[in-house]
Amino acid sequence: MNAHEQFIAFYTILRKEIARFMRIWTQTLLPAVISITLYFIIFGAFIGSQIKPIKGFSYMQFVVPGFIMMAVIQNTYGNVVSSFFGTKFQKSVEELLVSPTPSYVIILGYCCGGMLRGLLIAFLVTATSLIFEPLTIFHPLTTVVFVILTAFLFSLIGLTNAIFAQKFDDINIIPTFVLTPLIYLGGVFYSIELLPNFWQKVSLFNPVLYMVNGFRYGFLGVSDIEVWFALTMLVVFIVIFFVINLIFITRGVGLKS
Repeated sequence: MNAHEQFIAFYTILRKEIARFMRIWTQTLLPAVISITLYFIIFGAFIGSQIKPIKGFSYMQFVVPGFIMMAVIQNTYGNVVSSFFGTKFQKSVEELLVSPTPSYVIILGYCCGGMLRGLLIAFLVTATSLIFEPLTIFHPLTTVVFVILTAFLFSLIGLTNAIFAQKFDDINIIPTFVLTPLIYLGGVFYSIELLPNFWQKVSLFNPVLYMVNGFRYGFLGVSDIEVWFALTMLVVFIVIFFVINLIFITRGVGLKS
């Protein structure tokens, strides 16, 4: 395929993905906004008013970037894993495999669809947060870079899960037993500086910590982690999962009946 044909293939997959989540927006967009609103009310307004400022910011201000990133992670991951597994379940993935579409075009098509849903969710959650707390962005470029790269990474992870999933229950294992604990222990609700020294060191093995802190630095200008190190870790994870997905799709691992 030449470059123009590859772009058409990419655009076709992307358009299908956008149409998919926009058609059922009451299931793909609205629940995220409602859930985050409840987080704002409970953890921000009710509990947060009883907590001392963290790093010079009110508790509500401190957790807002974490809430936005949490919504992005959950929705980018969920969009790709459900969509690609549905393609496997319906056997239509075989049409992609026999077509001349390069594997990286398939990956980018599905992942960009997940990213767009995640970025749309980020916009909606940010707009919702303004109801509870005025926001100022300390480093706009850093904020945009971290949210885009995080959305891309978890789209790739969702694709990996979908490739190996053999039944619908399999796509819920990672979110339940891996993703949720990593998010809740990734500094969304607290600064790791509040933890004992041992648990601070343990937290450094949580990849979500780097994404949340990089994004928080973009908003507030404070972080528990060196921002350049967090960005490097994020890029490394992206490269690893992109290569993994590229190998699996090229070889048809988990996709061929």
